[in-house]
Amino acid sequence: YYTEDMNQSARQWMELKQQLHHALSAGQLELYYQPQFNLQSGRMTGAEALIRWNHPERGLLPPDLFIPIAEETGLIVPIGSWVVRTAVAEAREWRERTGLELRLAVNISSRQFRYRELLELLERVVDDSGALPLALELEITESSLIDNPEQAQATLKRLKAMGVKLSIDDFGTGYSSLAYLRNLAVDKLKIDQSFVRDLTSSTDSRAIVTAIVQ
Repeated sequence: YYTEDMNQSARQWMELKQQLHHALSAGQLELYYQPQFNLQSGRMTGAEALIRWNHPERGLLPPDLFIPIAEETGLIVPIGSWVVRTAVAEAREWRERTGLELRLAVNISSRQFRYRELLELLERVVDDSGALPLALELEITESSLIDNPEQAQATLKRLKAMGVKLSIDDFGTGYSSLAYLRNLAVDKLKIDQSFVRDLTSSTDSRAIVTAIVQ
């Protein structure tokens, strides 16, 4: 049924779609970093890069408002390339300032993961880094790995050969299978927050998280 809310939402989508083409070249995209800690030592070991759009009229926009648009239009490829290059450059700067080996995690969309541009981009980043280790971790969704398992496995092996760490994001909510974990070169599982959030109140969530951690 038609409502004014639907009309307003569609209009906003079209406006953002047109403006997103300009956002990257205008320097409106920014990275924010969520620190990651080792719970045993208490030390900061890395951070996750979170993209935001500093819109000149709407203010700071979260990714769920514009990443689907980027996916639809194909802009996710140049935006994703900018995120990777920026994160790697800032990780090196932090290491020079602090002496800490901090690893930055970057989310990779399923569309990015399927395209050769990702491998080519990372090969260029590795070449630019020279002898410096690549302090980068790619977060990939389960659906990216399931769509074409053979191609995914080949891509993961090439990424690992470059020194990239790999993690599966939102683990436990998609096509979770412990069987394919034996065949994939994955370093980390990120348990979906829906399980972690209920750890203190749900015995089911506690059992699931314990099994995954083990």
